[in-house]
Amino acid sequence: MRSSMNDEMYEKYKLAGKIAKEARTYGADLIKPGVRFLEVANSVESKILDAGAGLAFPVNISVNEIAAHYSPKHNDTSVFKKGDVVKLDVGAHVDGYIADTAITVEVGTNKYQDMIKASADGLDAAIKLMKPGISLVEIGKAVQETIASYGYKPIDNLTGHSMRRYVIHSGMSVPSVPSMLQNAKPKVGDVLAIEPFATDGAGHVSSGDGSNIYLCKESFNPRIIRDKRVKIVSSKMKVKFKTLPFAQRWFEDLFPNSDISLRKLAFLGLIKHYPQLIESKKGIVTQKEHTVILNEDGCEVIT
Repeated sequence: MRSSMNDEMYEKYKLAGKIAKEARTYGADLIKPGVRFLEVANSVESKILDAGAGLAFPVNISVNEIAAHYSPKHNDTSVFKKGDVVKLDVGAHVDGYIADTAITVEVGTNKYQDMIKASADGLDAAIKLMKPGISLVEIGKAVQETIASYGYKPIDNLTGHSMRRYVIHSGMSVPSVPSMLQNAKPKVGDVLAIEPFATDGAGHVSSGDGSNIYLCKESFNPRIIRDKRVKIVSSKMKVKFKTLPFAQRWFEDLFPNSDISLRKLAFLGLIKHYPQLIESKKGIVTQKEHTVILNEDGCEVIT
């Protein structure tokens, strides 16, 4: 049934999925007018840690035209406002086996419920078709048709992704539009995060300001680091965060006054700073995401 996955791995994925799902639901209930982004991020991350899992990536809180990749800094004062359309993206891991899931919450209004349903139904259409050997072009076609039936556009340059132990994006992309560049055929045992985005804008995202989310580069030459403090910081950072994304506020907990160190590490090419991904025409964006494990009969949703 799970040719590339033994029972121990499967159980760890299942547990990660259960914890991520509970954290996502918990976080969605916290999103209300006047509540700080930082409070929600810290609360959701604490929920994951208290359940015995690790953080696969910082909680993403992406509002309105920001489709993805925003996490609050340690001193962020932003609050949710009535009418905001909030994408809450949550990741947990158990011994490196990752579950990734997201939901959209509209704060205090009902203007965008059809768009929220469009991305959710696009996800359902993808899950219904997902099975070993299917061309992911077919998945993209089903998602696009579903979202278009509501009068919205899928975002063509945001995709789902395969995952492996301690690696959140492991090479395979799950498109929301039919693209022959993304025509891989998943196999039994593959773990995929499927995450359609819908918008009333251009259907495309561009890079914006920094997200406060970083990633250690897998390999670098420590001899290029001349600053003793930066060398110490980079070494501890690699041990602490390994190959998973981390937040500025986590880094701040380890190294106060972190901005200078982060800028130096980025300048030296030791870390990647993810940009915010913003809808090109500033359209509102919705998202829904589940992690699935492919089996002989189709796929199992674990989140």
